[in-house]
Amino acid sequence: MSTFEAATAAGTSGGGSLTLTKGTRPIKIRGKRSSLLPLLPFFAFVGYFLIYPLFTVSKDAFLDNSGHFTLANFSQAFHGVYAQGFLLSMRLSLASALVSAVIGAALASAIVRIGQQSRKVLVAIASVLANTGGVPLAFMFIASFGAQGLVTKALKFAGIDLYAGRFTLFSFMGLLLVYCFFQIPLMVLIFSPALENVRPEWREANDSLGGSRVDYFKNVSVPLLFPAFLSTTLLLFANAFSAYATARAMTAGQMPLVPLLIGNLVDGNVIANQEHLGHALAVVMIGVSLVVMSMYLVVLRLTKSRS
Repeated sequence: MSTFEAATAAGTSGGGSLTLTKGTRPIKIRGKRSSLLPLLPFFAFVGYFLIYPLFTVSKDAFLDNSGHFTLANFSQAFHGVYAQGFLLSMRLSLASALVSAVIGAALASAIVRIGQQSRKVLVAIASVLANTGGVPLAFMFIASFGAQGLVTKALKFAGIDLYAGRFTLFSFMGLLLVYCFFQIPLMVLIFSPALENVRPEWREANDSLGGSRVDYFKNVSVPLLFPAFLSTTLLLFANAFSAYATARAMTAGQMPLVPLLIGNLVDGNVIANQEHLGHALAVVMIGVSLVVMSMYLVVLRLTKSRS
């Protein structure tokens, strides 16, 4: 077998090409710059649909209706109904994230213990449910749990009246129920890989050393799975905090959630000439989401470093 006789690097270190000679036949290896060419459509897509709108919204948030620089939009964003909107959105997002995280973790723990074929079917179902939202999801819950819904009538026939007290599908508790419908399957999808990484040998070692189930849960399961559980809960919070279509279809924009307030301000159907205030609310909302996602990435990195 012949060996490479010479190797020369041409061009700059970032975009040059490497030429190897095997006998008298040159072999060229493309540089890093040319290898990025297939990614140009992706960069163009991200730039046009993510970076450009983000820049435009951020710029318009600091302008008044006359086009002059102002901070009044951000001052107004933290007062009155808009401040209440942020509090309500955070309460709903936190409640749905915690409830969905606990229930989803329990379901994921049960799913990873069953057979491989059944697990694939359940994961596929969870994937479909996690991506169900908007008007179809709102219609499904209204037809099931509304005042005249099928489930409501069936429970009333059995002696349970959902609407005998304060419960209504179009309240905080109703939205919490709807949000958990797509948050729980999302928790199952994201948390299942962490559970699959728990080795059976660790449980056997705990049993051989005389440890109980409580000891295994306290000394093995919690330290291993809590970072993944926390990072997934943060992701659920961000997912619920940015939800728009389902909440608007369920409440017709009557609850002061931040995404609904932004929609009312930007489209101008409810409040005219206040689109810059809507942009300011969007910037604050993006800031909250960035903080949550930064915490998620930090916890995720710590989880990977431990594993």
